[in-house]
Amino acid sequence: MKKTLQYLKPLGKFLLLLFLIGITFSFAMFQGGFVSWFLFYSFMPFALYSLFVFLYPLSAFYVERSFEANEFKAGDELKVTVTLSRKIPFPLFYMVMEDVVTDSMFHHSGFQKAKAMIHPGFRKRITLTYIVDELPRGEHIFSAVRFRTGDFFGVFEKEATVECKDKLLVYPSTVDVPYRPLESRYDQGMTTSNVKIQKDTTMATGIREYQPGDRFSWIHWKTFARTNELMTKEFEERQSHDVLIVLDREVSPAFEAMVTFTASMIRSIVKKGAQVGLVSIGEDHVSFPIRGGEEHLSQLSYHLAKVKHDSRFGLGKVLQGEGLNYSQSAAVLVVTSSVSKKMIMSVNQYAKRNSSVVVFLVKRVGEMVTEEEKSVKAYASSRGIRLKVCHEGDFSSAFLEVKRA
Repeated sequence: MKKTLQYLKPLGKFLLLLFLIGITFSFAMFQGGFVSWFLFYSFMPFALYSLFVFLYPLSAFYVERSFEANEFKAGDELKVTVTLSRKIPFPLFYMVMEDVVTDSMFHHSGFQKAKAMIHPGFRKRITLTYIVDELPRGEHIFSAVRFRTGDFFGVFEKEATVECKDKLLVYPSTVDVPYRPLESRYDQGMTTSNVKIQKDTTMATGIREYQPGDRFSWIHWKTFARTNELMTKEFEERQSHDVLIVLDREVSPAFEAMVTFTASMIRSIVKKGAQVGLVSIGEDHVSFPIRGGEEHLSQLSYHLAKVKHDSRFGLGKVLQGEGLNYSQSAAVLVVTSSVSKKMIMSVNQYAKRNSSVVVFLVKRVGEMVTEEEKSVKAYASSRGIRLKVCHEGDFSSAFLEVKRA
């Protein structure tokens, strides 16, 4: 029914305009005189223009959208240029143009829509530029450009939508977070190790006497054949730092700060030559293995650009249900905006696996630590888990203070 009315409404206006033309002509014919014909001839240009506006196809416009750069980070300024071109230079008195884009684009902007009024006139090519002051992180979809125009009397108002699809992926902003390897704590005595020690079995540096527990493949058979004594190859030891980051995706006003902190840590760890993995659990469970390199960094950055705080459960419950798969010697870094004893108890099971576990409690600017959080921090310390409070805008000292702790 509504669609039928949409089609009948312009037709009714068209018939109304023809009726007005007929009325003025009849008045001039029967009344006669200068005034009557002056009114008729004065009305005709406006009436004919309205008829042409009714017949003019707005869909004949060709739309092209361009951006100043190909890659953006949260907080960057975005300049969008929309170019309209047409073949028929019909004089349009005005046109309201709107760039149709997801609402998420304007979360931090002074306006809510990319909308403007232009006066095309006879121009075949029209360019409109607008600027989004501060880009929010995420994937923003530009789907179409919508036009609306009309005649002088407002009798006819035409609207058309021309598809012009573009996707803009805004990566999280990063800050300088100098990474320092965390200490790994072991149950055997009070020893600590700053690194994970691995033997490079591709490079033997010498031989020594066989000791119980040495692998069978490490035996130096040539020496055994010559001396009849078991000897074991010695290998070069290389140091590596494996880190697993767990991102809490529970709904939180500090989530953007958490994503910034996580992206900054990942970038710093990879640049240091270490390996990092990421576990991100919300409506979907996304897990990235512990790896290094620029390609892996790109994959993690792409995920963090699109990730949303859509977890319906607290991190403690999620960890109990999902669990983590990682190397026992990897350090586990938990990034969250809320802590509780239940969550610390869930995290504690990973601290028992010879892993160094640190919980980063991310706070917004000016947000104070509550008494309950201080109590949880003391409880975590008693369980061998370090809890570090990080305020937005002051992430650079995160690893330095953890190291001192």
